[in-house]
Amino acid sequence: MTGAADVAQRGANHPRDAFSWGHSALRAEFAVAADGTLRLVGLDRPGAARLADPESALPLVELTALGHGSGWSGPRFTGTALGTRLTYRGHRTGSRGNLDRLTVELHDPDTGLTAFVELTSPRAVPVLRSRVRLRNDGPEPLVVQSVSSLLVGGLPAPDDLDVLRARNDWLAECRWYTEPLRACIADINVDVHQHGSRAALALVGRGSWPTDGHLPMGALTERASGRTWLWQIESPAGWRWDLGESARGTCLALNGPTDAEHQWRVRLAPGEQFTGVAGVLALGAGFDAAMGALTTYRRAVRRPHPDHTALPVVFNDYMNTLMGDPTTEKLLPLVDAAARAGAEYFCVDAGWYDDSADGSWWDSVGDWQPSPRRFPEGGIRAVLDRIRERGMVPGLWLEPEVVGVRSPVAAALPPEAFFQRDGIRLTEQGRHQLDLRHPAARAHLDGTVDRIVGDWGVGYLKLDYNIVIDPGTLAPGDLAPGAGLLGHAHAYLDWLSEVLDRHPHLVIENCASGGMRMDGATLAVTQLQSTSDQQDPLRSPPIAAAAPTAVPPEQGAVWAYPQPGFDDDLIAFTLGGALLGRIHLSGHLDRMSQRQLALVRGAVATYKAIRRDLARAVPFWPLGLPGWTDEWLALGMRTPDDRTSYVLVWRRGGDPELILPVGHLAGREVGAEILHPSSVSPASAVWSRGGLRVSLPCTPAVLLVRLVARPAMPR
Repeated sequence: MTGAADVAQRGANHPRDAFSWGHSALRAEFAVAADGTLRLVGLDRPGAARLADPESALPLVELTALGHGSGWSGPRFTGTALGTRLTYRGHRTGSRGNLDRLTVELHDPDTGLTAFVELTSPRAVPVLRSRVRLRNDGPEPLVVQSVSSLLVGGLPAPDDLDVLRARNDWLAECRWYTEPLRACIADINVDVHQHGSRAALALVGRGSWPTDGHLPMGALTERASGRTWLWQIESPAGWRWDLGESARGTCLALNGPTDAEHQWRVRLAPGEQFTGVAGVLALGAGFDAAMGALTTYRRAVRRPHPDHTALPVVFNDYMNTLMGDPTTEKLLPLVDAAARAGAEYFCVDAGWYDDSADGSWWDSVGDWQPSPRRFPEGGIRAVLDRIRERGMVPGLWLEPEVVGVRSPVAAALPPEAFFQRDGIRLTEQGRHQLDLRHPAARAHLDGTVDRIVGDWGVGYLKLDYNIVIDPGTLAPGDLAPGAGLLGHAHAYLDWLSEVLDRHPHLVIENCASGGMRMDGATLAVTQLQSTSDQQDPLRSPPIAAAAPTAVPPEQGAVWAYPQPGFDDDLIAFTLGGALLGRIHLSGHLDRMSQRQLALVRGAVATYKAIRRDLARAVPFWPLGLPGWTDEWLALGMRTPDDRTSYVLVWRRGGDPELILPVGHLAGREVGAEILHPSSVSPASAVWSRGGLRVSLPCTPAVLLVRLVARPAMPR
């Protein structure tokens, strides 16, 4: 960096104007092109080569507005008319905590639009975060149709790169796949044409489930060296990223919602401002290194909370257990069994508010009052008291944003408190959607949470969301439904922050039918993230193994639902898959034999013994990212000093023995200790020069191994 408060450069700029910014792990270089626009010409570790020269690099911002579209025809969000007119005015630097900051000011003299590019990076971490704030300093309104979050050009040519994406479907989350970038962007022989390729590999997320279909992430790896550029878009609503070929290299554009794909537009009257969503880029010598940097970044920017280091064990009564049918009679034995197993939180999931005789509560929710039929003696407070008596913190499931069409709340709140279009209140699956920008909607939810947390003493809320609103809402002042959706999504996160301000020890789990809302903006506010609703223990391993790509391990809730009908091996398999995430215990523990319950207690005790390391460890994948049908899968966690690593291995078929490479421990003396299963097992794990040799004679099988690197002996 040039200083904690570098004076902004202003006035006329010479094309050779240039400056750099960064820290020991990241250096960004900027230069002004002949047209006066500022370009990012270098982004790597200090001392690395430039990405591009100023004339072939991308402008720092690309945006479109009505009357000011693209400078060319094509599917990429680069080459916009306004992007080439936003001339450099100056910059300032600073820091806050462990984050270094750079703000660059750009201005379009034709419209009067000013853009502030706000860049941040955690010190000593090779990660860059960028978002753009627009201010209309002109005399006329401006309707913005898209604005970039982060633009990077000058990456290696498509022939040299592989692109990674992650499909993210209900019950099948975090499924990464790889293909050559050149297979997606054809070689058109640029030399015989008058301009470059217009092709783009684009990925888009729509609607109020921002991670439905794909994660808002991607990566490029250089095939020869393994160098990796890994990104995420921190949007709680729509997003888009695209890759293209430019100046014989590859360019990357990260965007929030756009008019073309999300019906998103905002009108900026003179003096008004708008801030876009953030785009984040992590650098690494390989995918694992880049993901380690991104994990460290995610921890640096999220809301502080004691849960992130305590990692208490949560029992939830839903998955493969009560499945939304809780009663006092069913819950009390489960509470006692969960406490005996070592759970520290007990969450009563869906159904506690349902007073219907046939369980038809779906379209009547919204009042969030306990059912007298389900809790006849002492009400739900008797169950909550029992949870506390057994030494656990009580929790409840809630779906705050929805109101059933048959709920009295639907008539009690004003129409403007709900999503609407053309004056019609929207209905999805028998439910209306609250708009958290409206004070009546916020007051309703504030009263609900303050009653549940403040009066009932609940310390854990699982906040679910099971409908999709696409493209959004048109409330008064909204120019387009996509803008209404993004406005509500930001208001929802603001509301969550205010709830946590009032109840600082409350723990909030984010869920949307599992992992359909697993975005960076939400993860920065909530403490836990549901990673899946998958009920088949044999299909859960690839989700659990890949979940740390989307969420730090201490936030990633992974189900462990052993059943009394399972044999000992399947109980161990089901429990083991959650031990390098955030264990979410379930299952009919109250019906288990003492021997079976001892297996559960052993797994929970193992988790408690290693969770301090998990709160600071970063992930790695000895066998590469998992495939959905892979017979062997592996997930590793390594502590910052690399002395202690954990490797979780699943076998669902294939040969009974395998060698797992552990690159960061190669050539070192390492001790290997099996932590799970804790019972006598024919499995084995032995460290050798080639890596970790694992033998799992039976299927399905799981093994958790701790690797401790011995200090080097002095010569």
